[in-house]
Amino acid sequence: MKARPNTRLSSQAMAFVLAGGRGSRLKELTDKRAKPAVYFGGKTRIIDFALSNALNSGIRKMAIATQYKAHSLIRHCQRGWNFFRAERNEYLDILPASQRVDETKWYLGTADAVAQNIDIVDSYNVQYVVILAGDHIYKMDYEIMLQQHVATGADVTIGCLTVPLAEAAAFGVMDVDKEGRILSFLEKPAKPPHIPGDPAHALASMGIYVFDWAFLRDLLIRDMADPNSSHDFGNDLIPQIVRQGKAMAHRFAESCVTSGLEDEPYWRDVGTIDAFWQANIDLTDFVPKLDLYDNSWPIWTYAEIVPPAKFIHDEDGRRGSAVSSLVSGDCIVSGSEVRNSLLFTGCRTHSYSTLEHVVALPHVVVKRKADLARCVIDRGVIIPEGLVVGQDPEEDARWFRRTEAGIVLITQDMLDARARTLG
Repeated sequence: MKARPNTRLSSQAMAFVLAGGRGSRLKELTDKRAKPAVYFGGKTRIIDFALSNALNSGIRKMAIATQYKAHSLIRHCQRGWNFFRAERNEYLDILPASQRVDETKWYLGTADAVAQNIDIVDSYNVQYVVILAGDHIYKMDYEIMLQQHVATGADVTIGCLTVPLAEAAAFGVMDVDKEGRILSFLEKPAKPPHIPGDPAHALASMGIYVFDWAFLRDLLIRDMADPNSSHDFGNDLIPQIVRQGKAMAHRFAESCVTSGLEDEPYWRDVGTIDAFWQANIDLTDFVPKLDLYDNSWPIWTYAEIVPPAKFIHDEDGRRGSAVSSLVSGDCIVSGSEVRNSLLFTGCRTHSYSTLEHVVALPHVVVKRKADLARCVIDRGVIIPEGLVVGQDPEEDARWFRRTEAGIVLITQDMLDARARTLG
């Protein structure tokens, strides 16, 4: 495809979102759903951030590769992302692993997920492909990254976070020269290389890659034929390009979208219970690190038709109130106290109950006199009357999943097992 003058590069690009992983570190939160389908921020799902970034950047062609327990993710995208119109040259394809190449093969790795759908990407007739992970929270203008990719003539441009050197060992780290060319790609190195001129920081991969489609297509075909490859971008394709081609680093700070309230570029991998809880609770801060109220860069999602939140009862000890909290639509806070918490759509909290630093996923019911602190409650859970969580670590760990940081995950299966044991 020949680029037309005076057009945004994003109009010649497609976003390929890798959304097939379970996210096993989220434990029971991903027993029934893939990590990208996990709820976040009151009404959205994690995948909405990558998709919204692409849409807001001007990309109107997208594909989502799914694999592990994909039903809730597919249903969410069908309901919330069904506004693309083919007659406007807009597309969103959901690509479950479907034995397209071989009856015995699912997606073997991140690169294989793209390789098995080469014919579909070809049908888009695009010049550039933006490979995205579907499981991170951030706001980013991919058009800026595309512009750098074209200006530098790179074979691949890799989105990079600036992280403290002491924390870099947990990431895939880029060793770069002064121009930003990647000299080596090191997976979780014991001694990470620092940024030239900045000995306190390193560049870590965000799992975001920009390619010319013609270049990537050829690379994928050769990788599919290699029996020694694990067919993964990070393990195979990127190191190969670093050795034999031109790989450039793109710093997230240059394309991070802020409203002016954020004091630093915001990116989170909410891949653990602790990180998931913290990122949601952070949204209740007076000035949150991530501004969800920025209408110039909206996070699109499935907008359910629900009534407003309601607060009822006004007696001492039985007052429906919420302080420093996010309360979504269709919630009823009835004679209970909610502090520094986030209630997703359709939650009910009943009289004399207290919630502090609680993340309650959709349609949670908290019955009377429950006292909950520092916990994550899975969708549809019914908290029994008088349950106390967050005061006795041993009691919490006996019935629920308690992290080393003291965050408690509560699911209905855990509560049912507790009820059977207690009779």
